Order: sequence, then structure tokens, then C-alpha cells
Amino acid sequence: MSARHAFDYVLVQVVPRVDRDERLNAGVVLFCPAAGFLGARLRLDPARLRALSPDVDLAGVARQLDAIDAVAAGQPAAGPVGALSASERFHWLSAPRSTIVQPSPAHAGLCADPAAALDRLFRATLPS
Repeated sequence: MSARHAFDYVLVQVVPRVDRDERLNAGVVLFCPAAGFLGARLRLDPARLRALSPDVDLAGVARQLDAIDAVAAGQPAAGPVGALSASERFHWLSAPRSTIVQPSPAHAGLCADPAAALDRLFRATLPS
């Protein structure tokens, strides 16, 4: 049996109308320090989002999700935040915010393979 490592993750949620507190899951960000892993899996469902908020700025939400992906991957496109350590980037991504795209509270788990755990959580949270 492979060694299991602790990880933390947040769901990435779109909250188009804060006054109604309706949320649509749009992805998962997972951080496993022992394995040196920080990854994000994101997918926007425009039809479901439009059902919650017909006037939502889909392009703006997609840009925010792209920025989360760039930060998680440490890409230069993420600007100065992308140059931070994986731990700092995860804390930046998981910090509470009041924008339309928000992280859930952090959750914890154990896994032998963080990439597989990310895929499993993504499939469980965003069924196709």
C-alpha cells in the first residue's frame, strides 16, 4: 500500500447573486504539501449558471476561473501571485472573498495520489 498524505481542498463556487446565496460548483483546488502538489480542475456550466442568473457575465466568470487555474499552476500569466510558493498560492486561492467566484471553506483528506484525489473530487462535485 502506498503512503497516504494529508491534503486540503476547496470547492470553487460561482455565486452570481449574493443576496440569494445560490451557488454553482465550478471546480476544485487541492493542495498536498507532502507530495508537493497544487492543482485545480475547473469547468463552467453556462446553462446552469444562466438558469441562476440570466444576466451573468459569462466571459468575466470564465476569466476568473482561468486566473485560478493560472495561479494554481504557478504560470507567469498569474502575475506576482503565480511566483509565490505552492503553499502561499493555495492560501491565496482559498482565502474568503466577496466576488462572484468564491472558494468554499477548506476541507481535508488523505490520499496516496493527489492528482487522482483531485480528479475524484472534481467528478463527485461536478457530475457530467
